[in-house]
Amino acid sequence: MKIRILLLTILLLSQTVSAQNNKILFVMSAADTLELNNGKKLRQTGVFLNEFYLAYKSVIQAGYTVDFATPNGITATIDNQSSNAKYWKNNLEMKDEALLFTQTDCLFNNPKTLEKAVETKADYIGLVIPGGQGLMVDLTNDANIPILLTHFAKTKKPTGLICHAPSLLLTIPMAENPYIGFEVNSVSPLEEFIIEHFIMKGKPKNRKIAQQLKKMGLKYKHKLPKSNFSIKDRNLVTSQNPFSGAAFNTLYLEALTEYLNENPVTKNTPE
Repeated sequence: MKIRILLLTILLLSQTVSAQNNKILFVMSAADTLELNNGKKLRQTGVFLNEFYLAYKSVIQAGYTVDFATPNGITATIDNQSSNAKYWKNNLEMKDEALLFTQTDCLFNNPKTLEKAVETKADYIGLVIPGGQGLMVDLTNDANIPILLTHFAKTKKPTGLICHAPSLLLTIPMAENPYIGFEVNSVSPLEEFIIEHFIMKGKPKNRKIAQQLKKMGLKYKHKLPKSNFSIKDRNLVTSQNPFSGAAFNTLYLEALTEYLNENPVTKNTPE
């Protein structure tokens, strides 16, 4: 009996250590203001709440741990628009849970800098970048983003880019871009039109994501607005909009499982 208890204890400890070692890096925008119409109009912006929280909760419930990183280690701003009940399918309890998390969670409110994330990039088995217009302000111009994306591509670690986040693939020069030829999706041209004309009522500087991805050499696909749509191509998982959380989470967890099956002992080694 004592031997059985000892073996069970060792097993539980090994599973706990494994889960702790299998960290996912969530890279978040810290921008809070978006310029529209060539700077003539300013609009509050940030990370889209459900695109972040549903992905976060999915990996946490699956036994993974998470670190957060933002430009300069500034706590991520949440886009006010993303608190609208329509993005939560009237699951207001989940929305309230997400809002409370952003207000009280210690790691969320004390993120790493992107420079630190680059230094420790080998510690993570996966990368997730939630969407929202905020990343079109700061992450798209941050020199650390292509470094992180290239690392996770070369090490074949699961990389999840949500809604607007696939635009960050454009930060890697075409000649060096490991994702050329991959299938990808993102916010669609029709959804961009709807956002610009009926929600923001103005055009941002960085737009026409689908057109730019195709020009870069990626195979862009999409479905109708509000579709629950995501694509997995090798280690890359991309999703279309705030309504695509279920599809994204399924494919991203699948990518993590595949990676761990192929790499049963996580090796924290540099490129």
